[in-house]
Amino acid sequence: MNKKYRVLKRLMPENSLSRRDFLKSQAGLAAAVAFSGLGVLGQASVSRAGNSPDIGVARGGPTEAVRACVDLMGGMSSFVSSGDKVVIKPNMSFAHTPDRATNTNPRVVSALAEMCVDAGASRVMVLDNTLQSAQRCMELSGIRDACADIPNTRVETFDSRRFFQEVSIPEGESFRSTEVMRDVLDADVLIAAPVAKSHSATGVSVSMKGMMGLIRNRGVMHSRYNLNQAIVDLCTLLKADLTVVDATRVLSSHGPQGPGDVIEGELVLASRDMVAADAKTVELFPWYGRKIRPDQVEHIKMAHERGLGRMDLDNLEIQTVDA
Repeated sequence: MNKKYRVLKRLMPENSLSRRDFLKSQAGLAAAVAFSGLGVLGQASVSRAGNSPDIGVARGGPTEAVRACVDLMGGMSSFVSSGDKVVIKPNMSFAHTPDRATNTNPRVVSALAEMCVDAGASRVMVLDNTLQSAQRCMELSGIRDACADIPNTRVETFDSRRFFQEVSIPEGESFRSTEVMRDVLDADVLIAAPVAKSHSATGVSVSMKGMMGLIRNRGVMHSRYNLNQAIVDLCTLLKADLTVVDATRVLSSHGPQGPGDVIEGELVLASRDMVAADAKTVELFPWYGRKIRPDQVEHIKMAHERGLGRMDLDNLEIQTVDA
C-alpha cells in the first residue's frame, strides 16, 4: 500500500487500495478523518521517513543531481515498490526547447523514470495536458526522446474526455470537483517533477501549480475561482508522494511561457512535502529581480495554513550535497 494512505489504513479494513479507490473513498471518510484531527492528505502524510531530511538539495548536472537528492530522501525504493504504477508529472506544456526553462529538463524526467523502473515499477507514465500543440511540445521539449529507451515508460499528453474521469474534491473549499486523468487515478505513486518558474497570475509555478496539468479543464480554475485557493483545493486531491523540482534552469521572469530571464541554477530539490519543496524553491532564487518570501506566494501560504505541508523552512531539516 502506498505511503500516502496511512491515515486511511487506520480507518479501513486491510486491503489493497488503488489511487482510484482512495479518491472514491475520500467523500465517505472525510468526516471520520476530520473527527480524528488528521487531514486525509494533511501534515501527518508528509512526515519524514527514517533519517531523511525534510528537503534535499543537490548541485550538479541534471541526472546526477536528481539521483543525489532522491538518495537523500531514502532512495526511490522508499517511494516505489515492485509492481507499482507510477505517474510522473513534469512541465511540458510549451513548444519550447529546454533552454527556455518553460518545460522540465528532459534529463531530470528520464533520470526519475529510470529510477522508478530500477525500483521495480511495472509502468511509468509521464503525463501532462499541454497548453500548446501536443505534437510540438513533444518534439521540442525533448522529454519523449529522453525517455524513449527506458523500459515500461510512456510519455503522453491527454486532452480528450475519454482519458479523464470526474471526481469530487471533498476537502475543496470552493473547487469541489474536476476531471482527472484516469492514469493518475489508477497510479500507486505520483511524482511531481516541475521546472521552477515565475507565473504572471500566481507569482511562481512549482509543484502545486503544476498539478493543474493533470486535469482536463484548468481554465475554469482561472475564470470561476480564486486561482490560488483552487490550486490548494486541487492539491488536497492530487498530492505528490515525491516532489523533485528542476532548478537546473529557472525562469525567473515573464513565466510561465517566457521568454524571460533564465538563471542557470544547477540545482535539483526533493521532498515528500510539496509545500516545503515549493517554499524552498522560492527562497533560493530571485523572482522578477528581487527576493521574496514563501509566505508572499498566496497558494503556498494557504497550503501551509490548511495543513497540506510546511513553509516554515527555519524549522525544517534541509541537506545540501554536491552531485
